[in-house]
Amino acid sequence: MSSPDTGELATTPLPVSRKQPTADRRGNFWRGLTGSLTAGMVVLASCVLVIAGICLFTGAPGPGLPMLIGHPVAAVLAVLAQRTADARNGRVAGFAGLGVVVSVAAALSLFWWS
Repeated sequence: MSSPDTGELATTPLPVSRKQPTADRRGNFWRGLTGSLTAGMVVLASCVLVIAGICLFTGAPGPGLPMLIGHPVAAVLAVLAQRTADARNGRVAGFAGLGVVVSVAAALSLFWWS
């Protein structure tokens, strides 16, 4: 006994696999890289804020005020730039991704690598 869907499945063509052009693959790599940097910055900013809260309640010395302000600001800038990079194509997306890299690099160099 066959169901009504069997006939439909037999006549539906299989999807065709198409390779993406090289430029799209490079753009996907760049978006993936900057997206990972953005996610890492958001996690780092969240961790700094949580640790500051723990230090506040335990009386331990914690991160200073510049670190408490700088990390969330860098995370917000990275998220806004990444949203632009994801929404646009071409040079605008490239420069937005560069903004992500600059924002993350600035936060890391000012607060961690100095």
